[in-house]
Amino acid sequence: MKYEKIPPPVHLKRYVEYFWICENKHTSSASKTFRPITDGCPGLIVPLYENELLFDQNKKQLPTLCLYGQTIKHREIHAIKRMNVMGVCFSPVALKSIFGLDADELTDTCTDLSALGGQQPLFLAEQLINADSVTCRIDLLSAYLINQISRNRAQHDNVTHQALSRLIISQGSVSLKELQDELNVSERYLERKFKQGIGVSPKLFARICRFQASLQQLKTSNYDKLSDIAFENGYADQSHFIRVFKEFAGFSPYRYRKQANEVVENFAEWL
Repeated sequence: MKYEKIPPPVHLKRYVEYFWICENKHTSSASKTFRPITDGCPGLIVPLYENELLFDQNKKQLPTLCLYGQTIKHREIHAIKRMNVMGVCFSPVALKSIFGLDADELTDTCTDLSALGGQQPLFLAEQLINADSVTCRIDLLSAYLINQISRNRAQHDNVTHQALSRLIISQGSVSLKELQDELNVSERYLERKFKQGIGVSPKLFARICRFQASLQQLKTSNYDKLSDIAFENGYADQSHFIRVFKEFAGFSPYRYRKQANEVVENFAEWL
């Protein structure tokens, strides 16, 4: 399975973390199971070819242009025979800033871009399938997103962006009281802004940042024992770290190392 991660054009860096491509042209008799891992970012998944069908854990077919929000609960995606898709990992605030959506409307769920109105998503799906290169597909998606941003004309939310930046840089360790004092806002105001702009509360996003920091440490094997990861990332003990890992990944750190093949970042194939 071939995976490629592509940085966004300069004019989209504020909205897009990266584009990605996953290709497996060899037909298999068995379906493949993938488990999204909570990363604090919404995204978009689209097929590279016709008849590339994806299903969720309830055997419900996913939309062709599948726009999803924050993924907190355990999810599975099943690919029948092959997995040939491309995706966009958006910045945490993209649902509001690109599409004009209150982000909590899509938390733990997804929608078809076509449901947002207009003919452009229908043309986009056809154009992406008929495109003859990765570069062409990236250009098509970029043009669509730029048009959406222009149409939406969302105002820059300084409070949400500053709080978001502090949480990410501190890997979730900055206290919410400290954030409120720095930004001179109330707890209720900050929580409302986060749910609208990001889809989760500031407290939950801080926990996601801390989990992602511990996950990166686990991936790089930068530890001697799990208790080291727990201690260095502010968990009470190893049991606390394992509980949080199961909550956001759907499996324990041990099973992640043994049974998860993370061919796509934060999107693990379950072996």
